[in-house]
Amino acid sequence: MIAPSLSLPQSLIDKIINNAMMEDIGSIGDVTTNIICESGSRIRADIVARKPGTISGLDIAARVFKLLDPLIEITFGANDSDVVDCITPLICLNGDAKSILIGERTALNFLGLMSGVATETKSLVEAISHTNAKVSCTRKTIPGLRALQKYAVRCGGGVNHRFGLSDGILIKDNHIIAANGLGNAIKRAKTYSSHLHKIEVEIDSLEQIEIALDSGADVIMLDNMSNHDLEEAVRIVNGQALLEASGSVNLDNIVAIAETGVDIISVGWITHSFSSLDVALDFDFR
Repeated sequence: MIAPSLSLPQSLIDKIINNAMMEDIGSIGDVTTNIICESGSRIRADIVARKPGTISGLDIAARVFKLLDPLIEITFGANDSDVVDCITPLICLNGDAKSILIGERTALNFLGLMSGVATETKSLVEAISHTNAKVSCTRKTIPGLRALQKYAVRCGGGVNHRFGLSDGILIKDNHIIAANGLGNAIKRAKTYSSHLHKIEVEIDSLEQIEIALDSGADVIMLDNMSNHDLEEAVRIVNGQALLEASGSVNLDNIVAIAETGVDIISVGWITHSFSSLDVALDFDFR
């Protein structure tokens, strides 16, 4: 698999990191490190994975230390998207002990969080690798960290749904009610949207498929449908639109869902209820 690119402006990355650092060090800094650690002490530290997983966020973790101290030397023992074993060295740091200790928790938080998302995503992607279905994340992300989490999903082999509300048109049940019907909602969307915007509609019954197709929907989201209904939807649509399955997807049922023939399976919990990967920083003074 080709490793994904972070592809985010450095200013955005630095803003996210600086917000996290200010949350941690407060207005007077790391009182423990400032009291205990002598100025000028140098340290060699390794960031390691304590459990197997798929890695994401190495550049973010490294940037934490570089923003604190540009003189810290950093080498990498792995790449984003790598699947690593327990105790695999991920990043080696050489530099001022105070700077490394102050940045330790923030760097590990980012790396553990992003690698956790990538690991959860990878487990789903591998489970359905024998099908053509793709695993997609949603907008159910940690506020302020969406860009990093969506990147982590790509590191795990998944794909991204909308990044934000302006990226595409997704007509959900409340939009349909507000527009007084599915056909009206799609018609309004096609009248006022840019030609660059695809139109996706969320439906919860097979009876709505013909309306969606006749009205020109590009993508149809099949919300919480049984596998039998998913198979029937695939048969009815017959390639006229992309089909996305959503709702209560997990490792136990994703294979059966993918084998119905849907194109996309959206999963919210990989970015809102994931388990962080256990990573740690081990050091020795030189």
